[in-house]
Amino acid sequence: MPNWELKNCCDHDQKLFIAFVGVYTVVILLLWRTFLLTPFKLITVFLHEASHAIACLLTCGKVEGIQVHGNEGGVTQTRGGIYWVILPAGYLGSSFWGMALILASTNILTARIAAGCFLAALVIVLFVAKNWTLRGLCIGFIIFIAVIWLLQEKTKVHILRYVILFIGVMNSLFSVYDIYDDLISRRVNSSDAEKFAEVCPCPCNGFGWGVIWGMISFVFLCASLYLGLVILS
Repeated sequence: MPNWELKNCCDHDQKLFIAFVGVYTVVILLLWRTFLLTPFKLITVFLHEASHAIACLLTCGKVEGIQVHGNEGGVTQTRGGIYWVILPAGYLGSSFWGMALILASTNILTARIAAGCFLAALVIVLFVAKNWTLRGLCIGFIIFIAVIWLLQEKTKVHILRYVILFIGVMNSLFSVYDIYDDLISRRVNSSDAEKFAEVCPCPCNGFGWGVIWGMISFVFLCASLYLGLVILS
């Protein structure tokens, strides 16, 4: 039975999990404005746009193209689908994928599955990418994940779980920051939240939806840490 109450926490694996999340968080914050994190920030943008695309396809729409730009912006061109489902899927979807990657890192089997799904998504998006920034990002991370996976299987350098965990932590932190920066601290009229406020009958403006989405993203982040400890207990 799952140890929901986290009795006798924390054993070696749980302490290691907490330590790596803590170290990754500190490293990410220290390097936040450096070029070293740019590829990982763009991967978060990639997952944001991919989430829009998935929501479009699940609501019977068509994805006509995806772009990710070097300034950490992105665009997903869709036709049809349910607009009020597609709009929040970007921010909330990238937060969800961050949580999923963190949880997947708790076990080597699930880390392999996550890496495989990640590679498949990169290959698929490579064929619908509309600009060379996104194509280069896809190719670069396909090579990066493939090399890490090869090292995991063929050598004693077993770091696949920790790479998946880093991408998950980076994605979760950047998703929360992105919501705050785009939707709360400054009002962008063309933002997903402002557009959502226009189509949603609820009496809530873009700022309000930004706060709500930010809270949900923060819940995803906290849930990933709690559920990770439960899985490892």
